[in-house]
Amino acid sequence: MNRTLRIGTRGSALALAQTGHVADALRAAGADVEIVTISTPGDRSSAPVAEIGIGVFTSALRDALANGEIDIAVHSYKDLPTARDPRLAPAAVPPREDPRDALVARDGLTLGELPVGSRVGTGSPRRAAQLEALGLGIEVVPLRGNVDTRIRKVVDGELDAVVLARAGIARLGRTAEITETLEPIQMLPAPAQGALAVECRVDDVDTEHLLQSTLDDSASRAAVTAERALLAELEAGCSAPVGALADVVEDLDDQGAVVLRLSLRGVMATEDGDLLRASATGDLTAAEELGRALAAELLDLSGLAAARSEGRS
Repeated sequence: MNRTLRIGTRGSALALAQTGHVADALRAAGADVEIVTISTPGDRSSAPVAEIGIGVFTSALRDALANGEIDIAVHSYKDLPTARDPRLAPAAVPPREDPRDALVARDGLTLGELPVGSRVGTGSPRRAAQLEALGLGIEVVPLRGNVDTRIRKVVDGELDAVVLARAGIARLGRTAEITETLEPIQMLPAPAQGALAVECRVDDVDTEHLLQSTLDDSASRAAVTAERALLAELEAGCSAPVGALADVVEDLDDQGAVVLRLSLRGVMATEDGDLLRASATGDLTAAEELGRALAAELLDLSGLAAARSEGRS
């Protein structure tokens, strides 16, 4: 491949850091690359993401890719709509960063150490629902902005703490500011959190092969596929905040041999603020089916919860 590959990215510090890792890997494989910054509607709006819609951080990049302005697009995978774009190929999922959420709090406090009434910022309905369900007596405050803007609100005393994706903080080299990494039993992350999606045009076979051979991590791809399949099914059946996390785990087959399997956990908030949880394990090669099956279980649970609620009223 003799041409210079143009890699499209948002212009935030986090997006540029993520894209830099992709560019470095491609250069190490012998490719010539340049980074092209593209402004997205999400970057130009200060409204909550829930109001401006899925895809606000990715649509401009995808259009530029489809139109031939760039050759590769790098996204935070959790920002992508679950519906496939027929113009583009999901060529690679690089090794995933730690998918957990992280707390940055004043005075080095953990979540359990925050006093009752503490103001904790997040822009995520998923995080807000799980924080409130912990029953710690904290006040959840809506929040937008990049990592630096959010952490600065703690430093300046406007908030007592913020909850962010640990992966973003790590990619910016700021893990020393994390006061607690939240375990999944406390807070399940967003589907595909910590993962990147690297896309090219569906007819650009050479670039797709390069991205697959250089960047793709099969375990990360399987985990993200299961989580996003769960999300896609739930989006069709409800609008509730959803968390999901898949892990590749060792298991024993019928002959007692060690095999790798996919363990998936999911959480969904009800309108009453209750959290519904479910988990399942399946084959690595059936990640999408596993996600859909767990979503169906959560939807069944939500129907039972709604029926119980109506019975009480």
